[in-house]
Amino acid sequence: MSHDSTAAPESAARKLSGRRRKEIVAVLLFSGGPIFESSIPLSVFGIDRQDAGVPRYRLLVCAGEDGPLRTTGGLELTAPQGLEAISRAGTVVVPAWRSITSPPPEEALDALRRAHEEGARIVGLCTGAFVLAAAGLLDSRPATTHWMYAPTLAKRYPSVHVDPRELFVDDGDVLTSAGTAAGIDLCLHIVRTDHGNEAAGALARRLVVPPRRSGGQERYLDRSLPEEIGADPLAEVVAWALEHLHEQFDVETLAARAYMSRRTFDRRFRSLTGSAPLQWLITQRVLQAQRLLETSDYSVDEVAGRCGFRSPVALRGHFRRQLGSSPAAYRAAYRARRPQGERPVDPDPGGAGAPRPPAPAEPAALTPEGSVPFQTRRTAAPVPAAAGVPGQRSAP
Repeated sequence: MSHDSTAAPESAARKLSGRRRKEIVAVLLFSGGPIFESSIPLSVFGIDRQDAGVPRYRLLVCAGEDGPLRTTGGLELTAPQGLEAISRAGTVVVPAWRSITSPPPEEALDALRRAHEEGARIVGLCTGAFVLAAAGLLDSRPATTHWMYAPTLAKRYPSVHVDPRELFVDDGDVLTSAGTAAGIDLCLHIVRTDHGNEAAGALARRLVVPPRRSGGQERYLDRSLPEEIGADPLAEVVAWALEHLHEQFDVETLAARAYMSRRTFDRRFRSLTGSAPLQWLITQRVLQAQRLLETSDYSVDEVAGRCGFRSPVALRGHFRRQLGSSPAAYRAAYRARRPQGERPVDPDPGGAGAPRPPAPAEPAALTPEGSVPFQTRRTAAPVPAAAGVPGQRSAP
């Protein structure tokens, strides 16, 4: 399921300046960046695979700051090019940035802005989106990043339309991806855009990965709150909500606990998390249901009650919207992947209320260095605050 970005036609019409070449890809490396994310564009665009039917790109590996560049495991890298080499590239890729709390070097940001002004395609892999956002290239655009950092990106750059459910977002001349292996999907998408399905398929076979993948980050979303919320007065309300998901309450209940009007609470919650409180609450209930389906033998009706849904019908509707399958189908698929003989663990042996169950063995909450879920769609606009539930104000 995919559709083109509304910005794509306008962006596609932009022409490269005379000194830039479409086939040249510059990869911008910084000290402290994880080596796996950095190696993805180097492998995709830097190896000659013309014998397999993959058109050749010219790769420029550029240091975004003075070296040597230290990466995962204490390895030191020396980039053969500096920032000046970006001036020849038609595509500039920024792999994962070293720290979401650290500002990128201003010289590198200037080089990215100049490249974009001159028609280059700018790509941010995983937390590389923070570099693009710092350069102002994501303002008023749809974007994604690793789900764990999406709330922080939305909070720090409120003009960016962050969608943590997407595997990658193609907004024409600016593209972003989720964590780690999602960078492979985005790079394959770039090859597909430039040279067609056959070339992308040939490259995928060489990399031994699917040319297109289905699904999304939804099934791996966790609490989806920025770390900074811990110092905010709303943190206590959020903690209460997470501990009482088995109860039926609505956003008005949370607003009352925060001693705020609904309107003020909505505004404060969105400013902190980048998400509307109703959509966040629904997502948490679905995540709770997902865990119970993985770790217990409760029926779907029982799961609905233990996750605060008013009915199994409400659970099924929200579950399908967020995860793309019914609760029963999700459980069946999960158990088919589980080692034979492994039994679910009842997260609530007392049979009373439902504290949050322990995280399942798979899929676990992932860091940018871990594996990521699967999706190959593009998006044109931010996800509505309460997707699929327009105007809903009561408990889900």
